[in-house]
Amino acid sequence: MQISELAEFLENLEKTSSRIEMTKILAELFKKASREEIEDVVNLILGQLAPNYEGIVFNIAERMMLQAVTKAYGVGVDSVRKAYKQKGDMGDVAFVLAQSKKSKTKKLSVRDVYNRLKTIAEDEGEGSQDRKITEVAKLLSELDGLSAKYVARIPIGKLRLGFSDKTIIDALSWMEEGDKSKSSKLTHSYEVVPNIGKLAKLVKEKGIENVSDNVKPEIGVPVLPMLAQRVKSPEEMIKKMGKVCVEPKFDGLRVLIHYKKLKGGDLIRAFTRNLNNVYEMFPELDSIAKHISAKSVILDSEAVGLSPDEKRIADFQTTMKRRRKHDIAETAKNIPLRFQVFDIMFKDGINLMGEAYSKRREILEKTIKDSNLLVVDEVVETNDPNVINDEYRKKIAEGLEGIIVKKVDAKYIPGRTGYRWVKMKMEATSSAKLADTVDCIVMAYYVGRGKRASFGIGGFLVGIPNDEEIMTLTKIGTGLTDEQFRELHTRLKKLKTNKKPKEYGEVNRTLEPDVWVTPSLVVEIAADEITKSPIHSSGYALRFPRLVKFRDDKKPADATSLTEIKKIFKLQ
Repeated sequence: MQISELAEFLENLEKTSSRIEMTKILAELFKKASREEIEDVVNLILGQLAPNYEGIVFNIAERMMLQAVTKAYGVGVDSVRKAYKQKGDMGDVAFVLAQSKKSKTKKLSVRDVYNRLKTIAEDEGEGSQDRKITEVAKLLSELDGLSAKYVARIPIGKLRLGFSDKTIIDALSWMEEGDKSKSSKLTHSYEVVPNIGKLAKLVKEKGIENVSDNVKPEIGVPVLPMLAQRVKSPEEMIKKMGKVCVEPKFDGLRVLIHYKKLKGGDLIRAFTRNLNNVYEMFPELDSIAKHISAKSVILDSEAVGLSPDEKRIADFQTTMKRRRKHDIAETAKNIPLRFQVFDIMFKDGINLMGEAYSKRREILEKTIKDSNLLVVDEVVETNDPNVINDEYRKKIAEGLEGIIVKKVDAKYIPGRTGYRWVKMKMEATSSAKLADTVDCIVMAYYVGRGKRASFGIGGFLVGIPNDEEIMTLTKIGTGLTDEQFRELHTRLKKLKTNKKPKEYGEVNRTLEPDVWVTPSLVVEIAADEITKSPIHSSGYALRFPRLVKFRDDKKPADATSLTEIKKIFKLQ
């Protein structure tokens, strides 16, 4: 497939707002793509070269792309800068300049473009910025206008066409069946091995049935984590789940640990909920082989920061300081931690996800050796609601978030489905406050006035996902410290966009913001209660909302969904 053909599909997708029409266009694209190129096609239409966990990033800022466009078309940097300010999109600038140039374009395939972009992304070291600019310029100069428009957007993360992996899964089903009837099978496969490009290639080669029946965890590829439901009371927990295991809930960073013993050096990975590999945060894991009885293993855990004397647990924000890229060793010394391990999905080549939790627990306890690095969560088995309440109060008294209640015979199922795991973070009898926090996506912000003018932000609008549409939930302008206002503005400046992203649904005119941002930042919000709302597109609003923390470990798809909001509304 020529890159010019792919660009025509992208142009159609950009002009389309209907989700079903997008799915049909993608299905047609996938039919046309060969099995050798479909993985590259899928990655490019998502504006990436590989899934997040592979860590292949361009490291090309907009100013570098501006220089590349200037170099590609032999025009003055001032005129390119002026055009960019007018259009607000580097792709549109490249399109106009490519249309007016006199040199001939080359017939480049999708694979040609993908491989050249990958080479550019992997270029590191001294002088790499200049080389990246030169190579991007050379590539753009060889493309027709439409192709240049989309290729220019990819390295700076501006391709966003309003769909994600979920629509691609639907399109793969549509390609084979003419409808979305096999989306659930593909979703199961994706949750175990979340590489959508690789999944598309397997579907092309083997068909959906053969792919979904043979999927299993792989060392080095993150499994989507299993998540806890919300249930109103311990009595209802026992009614829905029967016999359960009660474990502590820590305010840490969810980490899936992968380990495999190899001759040339062990493979060690640490993945967050948003599938990023954060192994560099945890130099302690270099010694993991001494703490486990296994040649290969996938563990589910919570990384919990400790005070320097290791006598008390640090809060989430302190633990997240480990994410700083510099002075990791010094940070590790100042913020020691341990991994509270609570599940095992894979051991020595055997997939354990289909086993009952009680059996996985037995295997886990035999796998982890006594150590201060990996600690298996304590557990109480019961079918008595009073025991659940007692355990909750004990954990709160110890300074923990609460408890997780797990069905004894539950399989490890990624996502938040069924009543297999349930979290309890507040007294079930309390009705004065919302009994849980809500994870929201920042959609836009409002310029500050008065004192807040110095912050650059006076309030912000957040939403929640409903399928692939993001709906408004609440506007927040109070409950932030000066430091939080400043940090929020710093983060959102990098996400500014000149028009409302396609993922956002209808926004009431009374909520129109000063600045739209791309859906990227997830924040945890506390509130007194959820109320019905005629203004917000979700149909709900938060009363007295306030920022708790930034959730850098979560991606927009991990935010609290509309379905969950409805459930919490009923529970309160």
